[in-house]
Amino acid sequence: MAEATLHAPYPPLAPYRTGRLPVDAIHTLYWEECGNPDGVPVLFLHGGPGAGLSPRHRQFFDPAHYRIVLFDQRGAGQSTPLGEFRNNTTQLLVQDIEQLREMLGIEKWLVFGGSWGSTLALAYGEAHPQRCTGFVLRGIFLCTQPEVDWFLYGIRHFFPQAHAAFVAHIPEAERGDLLTAYMQRLFSDDPAQNLAAARTWSRYEGSCLHLLPRPEVADAFGADTVALGVGRLEAHYMRHHAFLSDNQLVRNVDRIRHLPAVIVQGRYDMVCPPTSAWALHQAWPEATFHMVEDAGHAAFEPGIVAALVAATEQFKRDGTL
Repeated sequence: MAEATLHAPYPPLAPYRTGRLPVDAIHTLYWEECGNPDGVPVLFLHGGPGAGLSPRHRQFFDPAHYRIVLFDQRGAGQSTPLGEFRNNTTQLLVQDIEQLREMLGIEKWLVFGGSWGSTLALAYGEAHPQRCTGFVLRGIFLCTQPEVDWFLYGIRHFFPQAHAAFVAHIPEAERGDLLTAYMQRLFSDDPAQNLAAARTWSRYEGSCLHLLPRPEVADAFGADTVALGVGRLEAHYMRHHAFLSDNQLVRNVDRIRHLPAVIVQGRYDMVCPPTSAWALHQAWPEATFHMVEDAGHAAFEPGIVAALVAATEQFKRDGTL
């Protein structure tokens, strides 16, 4: 607990600038800047996909040192339209990041992402390594078939009640292929059916995030504004393996191995098990690897938030430009 106290999150802060960025005929992104307008740029990438931003996400960074850029990805949070899967691929999200960077006049930035945010951070970095000064990655998700299968079926070994509720939404005859069954409901022409499936999917994930039970988190994930983004877009990206080739993010890690990185992983992460973080570290041994022994998946588990803030403090001390 001493480490958690030493590296507590920074106090809440408000953005000094917000805006909306139309990226195509369908999608408009919400973005915000916090901290020091003249500080070292850092980009925060949220999870899900589809989970959107929380005000707490601003608190990983020293606001006196960093120019903190956050945005809701396509279909998530305050970006519109919520839960929209059309024109929504990893490659388009990478293009959005570049469009945002250019609009803000930023040459390079530190890239910070957890869970799906780590997936997107790696994809972005490998596409544009010259625009990155380093990486802070948490709860690694590579969107491989074993990871998708674990989410759909394997979590039941540790969260049987939550998994039973997830499965109960689907008729017994369709339970052999849960992803297809959920896709049919999440993307049906009936908005009520969409929302019911999205709530169930999102509550399932929210029930499995923490080492110790946090029922209020599951309730928050079941809220319509969160569930529609999480349920629809997670299923969409899982169906398409994040629009990546097999093990692409690990195979291409040589493109960013020259850059400093910190990988933070909860030992008892049931949403994104540690095998993915370990595989990434084996391909990227230069990266600092922190296994937090008393944590699950959530970014604000005490040991994980301590390690993440410690990482941004380390980049602050060492310099990233």
